[in-house]
Amino acid sequence: MRPPVPVPTLSRRAKLVIGVIAVLLVLFTVIGSLTNVYVDYLWFDETGFTEVFWTEIQTRLLLFAVVGIATGGLVALAVYLAYRFRPTFRPMSLEQQNLERYRQSVEPRRKQVLIGLAVVLGLFAGFTAQGSWETWLTFRNSTPFGTVDPQFGLDNSFFVFDYPFYRLALGFGFAIVVLALIGSLVTHYVFGGLRLQTPGQKLSSAARVQLSVLLGVFVALKAVAYWLDRYGLVYSTRGDVFTGASYTDVNALLPAKTILVFVAVICAIAFFANIVVRNFALPAAALVLLLLSSLVIGVAYPAIVQQFVVRPSADQRESDFIQRAIPSTLEAYGLSDVEYVDYATDTDGSDVDPEAALAALRDDQTTIPNARLLDPNVLSETFTARQQIRNVYGFPERLDIDRYTIDGVTQDYVVAVRELNTSGLTDNQSTWINRHTVYTHGNGFVAAPANQVVAGQEGGEPNFSGAGDLPTTGDIQVDQPRIYYGELLNDGGTDVYSVVGAPEGQTPREFDQPEGGSDEGQINRTYDGTGGVEIGSFFRQLTFAIYYRERNFILSGAVNDESRVLYVRDPLDRVEKAAPFLTVDGDPYPAVVDGKVQWILDGYTTSDAFPYAEQMELGTAAADALTGTGTTALPDDQFNYIRNSVKATVDAYDGTVTLYAWDESDPLLATYMKAFPGVIQPRENMSDELISHVRYPEDLFKLQRDVLTRYHVTDPTDFYNQNDRWQVSTDPTNQGAADGLQPPYYILAQRPGDDGATFQLTSALNAFQRDNLSAFVSASSDPATYGEIQVLRLPGNTPFRGPEQVQNSFLTNNQVRPDLTLFNSDTSNAVFGNLLTLPIGDAGLLYIEPLYVEGSGENAFPLLQKVLVNYGDRIGYGDTLSEALDQVFGAGAGTVASDNEDAATQPDAGETTAPTTTAPSGAAAPTTSAPPATGGGDVDSAVAAIQAALASLAAAQQSGDFAAVGQAQADLQAAAAAFEAAQSAAAASPTG
Repeated sequence: MRPPVPVPTLSRRAKLVIGVIAVLLVLFTVIGSLTNVYVDYLWFDETGFTEVFWTEIQTRLLLFAVVGIATGGLVALAVYLAYRFRPTFRPMSLEQQNLERYRQSVEPRRKQVLIGLAVVLGLFAGFTAQGSWETWLTFRNSTPFGTVDPQFGLDNSFFVFDYPFYRLALGFGFAIVVLALIGSLVTHYVFGGLRLQTPGQKLSSAARVQLSVLLGVFVALKAVAYWLDRYGLVYSTRGDVFTGASYTDVNALLPAKTILVFVAVICAIAFFANIVVRNFALPAAALVLLLLSSLVIGVAYPAIVQQFVVRPSADQRESDFIQRAIPSTLEAYGLSDVEYVDYATDTDGSDVDPEAALAALRDDQTTIPNARLLDPNVLSETFTARQQIRNVYGFPERLDIDRYTIDGVTQDYVVAVRELNTSGLTDNQSTWINRHTVYTHGNGFVAAPANQVVAGQEGGEPNFSGAGDLPTTGDIQVDQPRIYYGELLNDGGTDVYSVVGAPEGQTPREFDQPEGGSDEGQINRTYDGTGGVEIGSFFRQLTFAIYYRERNFILSGAVNDESRVLYVRDPLDRVEKAAPFLTVDGDPYPAVVDGKVQWILDGYTTSDAFPYAEQMELGTAAADALTGTGTTALPDDQFNYIRNSVKATVDAYDGTVTLYAWDESDPLLATYMKAFPGVIQPRENMSDELISHVRYPEDLFKLQRDVLTRYHVTDPTDFYNQNDRWQVSTDPTNQGAADGLQPPYYILAQRPGDDGATFQLTSALNAFQRDNLSAFVSASSDPATYGEIQVLRLPGNTPFRGPEQVQNSFLTNNQVRPDLTLFNSDTSNAVFGNLLTLPIGDAGLLYIEPLYVEGSGENAFPLLQKVLVNYGDRIGYGDTLSEALDQVFGAGAGTVASDNEDAATQPDAGETTAPTTTAPSGAAAPTTSAPPATGGGDVDSAVAAIQAALASLAAAQQSGDFAAVGQAQADLQAAAAAFEAAQSAAAASPTG
């Protein structure tokens, strides 16, 4: 017999060093974790959402404790029993001699090893379980849907709330049994209960009993799994074009799963019987039967049915099951009540009727006058150039669209707030004092009517009559214009915090706005709102010093007894933190409600467990050519149910977060309201003015239009064969994302069948893998008809072009192409705005697209130059919408449009305005000149005039001289008109 190998020991000094290091690591980890939790609690306490904080914490702790204790305790119990009933005497063999040294190493420390095993496994299991806190809460507070699945006749709440929890519990059950089985096997082997290489009996009686029980429990859990698998068939993807139980699932796999349940139960009984029978032959035979059964009837038989019964006539075999999937998917995505309108059915398939369109156009008093010429996705730089005021301010990369009623007239506006832009701070402005205590907020709400531009010397610019400048003036009354919470207060994912507040009588330090428009003077103020967390005590100052790793919280005189810290200032982040059970739409937008600037956000309740509904990737399905450009992409999670259940507001001044139950019929929302009582206010608490600004959310609409491309087909055979399928067009105007989908657009227009114009979200849909237009989808944002979705279905032989065809016709037009060549030069480039699709009564769809010109200088910004119109095969191209409409429908047709210009700034017809430029201090004035007179056929002279105007425009934009920019724009318009006249004269002149 070999002598036992001595167990290595550590010296006292080594033990001391290791102990100190361990204590320090634990100390730093605990302090950091506690600090994070405490700062989180302070935020929830400030916003009034401590119910969410404590409910989440308590639920996580409950799951952590229950699953951790169950896993660690049961596995440790199994190992203890294996050790407790180890053989007293072991046969002398080489195997046992080799194991002796391990036994001698473990024996003195068996309690520590057992406790350590239980703690480690419990921690891992607890950490895993606590992440499923929402699964437990929804199971505990489940609300019936009131609808049943078509296969089992169970309320859909079973699948959405109960089934996921049962699967979760079963998974942990399997994990505990497997870990206990492994621990028992190892213990029995080390202590002689299991002898693999020793002659004679291989298992002791205790080992046989314990292993039989554990294997029996495992197989019993497998029986439960087979039973739950039956319900899991409602998520099957065996059907090629639909989700849910297919013909094979119902007729082959469902009976097989039921049979396997009974086979597994028999197998489990055989293992339990082995406690008495003392022969593994019976359970082994039962286990072989289970394995063979699972392969033959659970795999082979369904595969045979699928291959030889279903596939030869799949459209017929799957018909009944497709009829289940279509309404279930439409219900899951909120599309059960879509209104389909057969549109433009009077066309003969070869051409549209311009006379009918002209009559409808002249009768139109809502759609064309409100046609939007300002593209919020293009004009951020223009807003910055005209409304930035100081470098510390900025606008988001993508602006927003909303509507306001002024003097009884409802109009849509391009809106934005003048936010604090931390990335625009200079080196000196970026010190900690300036960045966090001086430059703390933005100032001002900016709004421009979306159908108006300023003409004349400052041609092509937005008309900021809605709201603008500092102090804020305009038609929209803003009582509190200061912006302490906004989209730009999240620098690359890092929250930008500010320290505000000061004792009464102390000189204000926060920059508020320039004084009287001066470039030098400024007005400072001290924040007097209720937002932020008070940090007057030394303990809280120390807490935030640790949290932000910033010693100035303790050392700086800017932090005082009245100080507050504003953090988590992005509206989307605030709502996500206050309601972690919601998925928030990626495009918050500002609105003036009762004189205050409020961020309005849409919250979604989602699930991936609705039966018979098609699964989608959330982020992928909601993506388009502009996703990530001034918006936040949704997480790419699996889901198959969604509702716009919550409207949320964030006060831009004090950060108050308010959640309103918008879709009160949603069972998921009702479940969360039971789990978090008092967190979500009833819809009736929303003011009428707030309701007047709610919009149908973009991300939801993009998901729904994607579903409609397939599920508007209700005939099962046509659905299976993908007949009449639609698709979303790629965005033809976004050159930076040529492969991205065309985004939906907000417009103020009159839908067929409506009495007046409504604010709506729209999208054009093409035929599948074709470019011609097949449908036009709109979702109402009007409070009276909110959420009503209308689909205009065009006939299969429709002459209407799709967006890409329309854009191609614009690019190749003989009038447009020469201008694009001139605009796209070394000093400028052409920028196409959104290609809007507008229904004109019952006569067809009209396309309108603005064309901007942007200089190439550092401070350049796009200005509207032309408007393009398409109807059927006719194209209009003019300086104004009315001019373009006249070209399409004939003289006088454009009078229905408002000309979309501020006539007060236009020079008189035929008047030549001498250029007047004023250079900013220290800058050279750009040189501008009026375009030279051109003869009727002097094309070269006209081209030279356009090039000179473009050069002047670029120089003026680089210098920041807005007056010179306006003059250059006027020169460019005059030169372009001369060029067109010269071209016409040249074409009409005889050639020899």
